[in-house]
Amino acid sequence: MPYDFALSTGTLSNGRTVHYAQLLNSNESKFVIGYKTKYDGNFGLYNFTRKADLIYNPEDYENEFGFWSYFIYPTAKAESGGSFLCLNTYDRSKFTFSFMQYAAHVPNGDFVQYLKKLLTLSNGSDYFPKLVMQNNRIFYKNSNNTLTQLESDTSTEALMNYFNSTLSEIENQELICSARMVHWVTNDPNHRKVQSEIAIENFKANMIQYDRRFNLDNVPAKVCQVICDIRHQGRGTNDRIAAALNTNGDYEKAYQNLLTIGEANYTERIKTVRAAIKDLLDTGIFNKKYKKSNNEFVNL
Repeated sequence: MPYDFALSTGTLSNGRTVHYAQLLNSNESKFVIGYKTKYDGNFGLYNFTRKADLIYNPEDYENEFGFWSYFIYPTAKAESGGSFLCLNTYDRSKFTFSFMQYAAHVPNGDFVQYLKKLLTLSNGSDYFPKLVMQNNRIFYKNSNNTLTQLESDTSTEALMNYFNSTLSEIENQELICSARMVHWVTNDPNHRKVQSEIAIENFKANMIQYDRRFNLDNVPAKVCQVICDIRHQGRGTNDRIAAALNTNGDYEKAYQNLLTIGEANYTERIKTVRAAIKDLLDTGIFNKKYKKSNNEFVNL
């Protein structure tokens, strides 16, 4: 049965507007959807809440994904502190969600991949009864059962507009879609697993591409991780990365070089990535190198 939510607002002591939702026909308490914010002339929601049981923990996924569950961890820390609840609806993507900040504006991108997997879960139709999958595409089904395709190889504009029609104000549909995602990930471990799967699948696929560009066979995991983080955030070009790696096999120097990319604007992010990698090295987890033959990491 489709879930419906009652919406409400409040004002914090600092004057910030907070939006709440409550699942109808239940005994559940209301929960925070997000907080109103203004960014570059746009209005939208943000939610960077970090709750102990709703933070990405690589140990939870190690049995299924092995080392890869740790490989994505520094980026997860940098993106959101690992918060499964991370939400923003105020920038050009119109809708971004997950601890890796999957953004709806990219055709065939991480948000599209993520939503497709969510819709295949047994409760997918409870949360998004009007979204259906057909021929591996997302469609909107109206009251007459007419289907409208929302995303393709070239555009996600209709999908973005479904989740957030404008950036000029916070609309009801934007709140409802956000409430659905926040409630779903809070209450369903399978939703959290999908967030994690998409991150790991993309990093595995990216490593194959990056190896082709940078020849990463036998390169330490810490070097590979920073490359993945740079490209995930987009703070450096492939040419800049290649220059940083040009050290005649001195991987420690290459690592330090990579950590300078974007430091003028992203100092705190780079510190977070560096600290997370250090923790993983100190425990021995990151003492690995990449093997292109099977797209895996093996002990140094």
